[in-house]
This record gives sequence, C-alpha cells and structure tokens, in this order.
Amino acid sequence: MTRFTPEELEAARDRLVPDVIASGLRVLFCGINPGLMTAATGHHFARPGNRFWPVLHLSGFTPRLMKPSEQSELLSYGLGITNVVARATARADELSTEEYRAGGRLLATKVAEARPRWLAVVGVTAYRAAFDDRKAQVGPQERTIGDTRVWVLPNPSGLNAHWTAGTMAEEFARLRVAAEGQQITASPCP
Repeated sequence: MTRFTPEELEAARDRLVPDVIASGLRVLFCGINPGLMTAATGHHFARPGNRFWPVLHLSGFTPRLMKPSEQSELLSYGLGITNVVARATARADELSTEEYRAGGRLLATKVAEARPRWLAVVGVTAYRAAFDDRKAQVGPQERTIGDTRVWVLPNPSGLNAHWTAGTMAEEFARLRVAAEGQQITASPCP
C-alpha cells in the first residue's frame, strides 16, 4: 500500500471519489463520506483498519478478500459503492447536519435513477442524519426509495468497537440473504 505523508493526506481534503455504480445492482453500499486515505487513493474504504472489505468477504458477498484498488470488480457481483456526503474529510464529525440532509436528498435521487434492489447505508448515525430518522436501528428499514429497499449496516470503521468483524459479517450476511430473496432472521446485537 502506498504511504502518504500528512501533507499529502491533507491535500486530499474535500476531494470527490467517483461512485462505483451501475443500473440494477443487487446492493448499493453507501458510506458516510470519503476519508482522506480514500480520497488520496481514489478507492473506497481504503484506510487500513477499515473492515469493509474483509467483512464483505466474510459475509459471502465476494468469493475472496478484495483490495480497495479492485473496487470496480464489485460491479460483476451486482454490488456498488457511493457515499451520503461526497466530499472527503478526516473525520465524519466534520460534516454539518445540512450536508447530511443534502446528501440524503442526492442519494435518494441517485438510487431512484440506478434502481438497486437494496441500498445499504453503513453507519446508523449517518442514516439517521441523512434521512431524519432518529429511531432507525441496524437492519432492514421500512423506508423505500422507489422499489429499492433500505438496510442500515454497522459502520465498518476500526473506530466502531461495538461491532467485531464477526458480528458485522453476520449482519452483512443477513442483507446478502435478503438480496438473494431468501428469508432473513433476527439481527444480532453487539
């Protein structure tokens, strides 16, 4: 992995990272916003310690552990990635309430156009802020965007210590099963 200096990472602030998206995906994963490592590399969930890629594999969405630089291969599995807020920051707490709400509106438009079966927002706090749903919990939501169902997943950041890679993989697997049209079971609580 390329090592970046603090100055190079800071230079990535506010950069935009292109979505990995196509029409008719099984699942469109939605992060909070790109971190500086993601913006510097141009690859989603690129920060070492982020558990997105290992959990995606452990849950059965991908047949092998993928690297962030292989993100375009997700499309061949019917998967994609976008973000609630497009601009890169060092921390999600740098985003304003209005940025989350505007991001939620833009995300709804993007989902209506791409029409994935499921939108999976990784981070309950981001989902609550973007869609003004203070009571949302991890798991399937009642909200739909057109025909697209919505699922909230735990945030895979290494900072989210309430969820282990194993319990996250269980929740991701519940979504995978639902996306394949099978019956889902109760969610584990970390």
